[in-house]
Amino acid sequence: MAAPDIEYIKVAGGRIAYRRGEGGSPTLLFLPGYASDMDGTKAIAFEAFAARRGLAMVRFDYSGTGASDGEFAEGTLEGWLDQALAVVDKLTTGPLILVGSSMGGWIALHVALSRPKRVAGVVGIAAAPDFTQWGYTESQMRQIAREGMIEENNPYGPEPSRTYREFWESGQQLRLLEGEIAIDCPVRLVHGDSDDGVPIDIAYRLLGRLRSADVQFLTIKDGGHRLSRPHEIDAIMHIVSGLLEQPN
Repeated sequence: MAAPDIEYIKVAGGRIAYRRGEGGSPTLLFLPGYASDMDGTKAIAFEAFAARRGLAMVRFDYSGTGASDGEFAEGTLEGWLDQALAVVDKLTTGPLILVGSSMGGWIALHVALSRPKRVAGVVGIAAAPDFTQWGYTESQMRQIAREGMIEENNPYGPEPSRTYREFWESGQQLRLLEGEIAIDCPVRLVHGDSDDGVPIDIAYRLLGRLRSADVQFLTIKDGGHRLSRPHEIDAIMHIVSGLLEQPN
């Protein structure tokens, strides 16, 4: 199956690249993680899943990543959230199921809060809300504030992982785990018990903060942060299939 062509929408500061597969409702919207793009293993797997089910599917690149305009160093959580909302408002109609990976899970929660009438379900894959708070030591936070950036080893590639001051400050303003998260639609959380990027305790904290009465949490044995092995992706697809079968 050939991937849909890359297209662009204009947002403040440039163009955002996306791929859109046509189909029925609800639309699946995939939100990538930090420094990731729309051509990752899970995003492509979801596109194939949507095509098999006859559903519309949208995946996109935040500014500064993939095929989108902009510099990654200038990206902020607020800016990327605004881009996600622009994708929702300009490229989709009807109910949505949001699938957010890592930081994309954080953004998905904010999209659900901002567009409650549109979002029919949220799936968080190793969701990482508030990682600007719990993901760094006090020393690292001081370094980000002082030097404008911090570099860490990247277990997924040769280039170091960089966090920039503007992103960190924006993330601190959009924290969610310190109070009730007023989302009422079904939420599904998937987390590996060997995740060395997002502690599984974060998933339990999120579980307790969500207001929805329909929240389920799947733990995958020996699962790491990516959750991209075939049996892990199959488990995630099974969860989405369950959401699709629920009555409206």
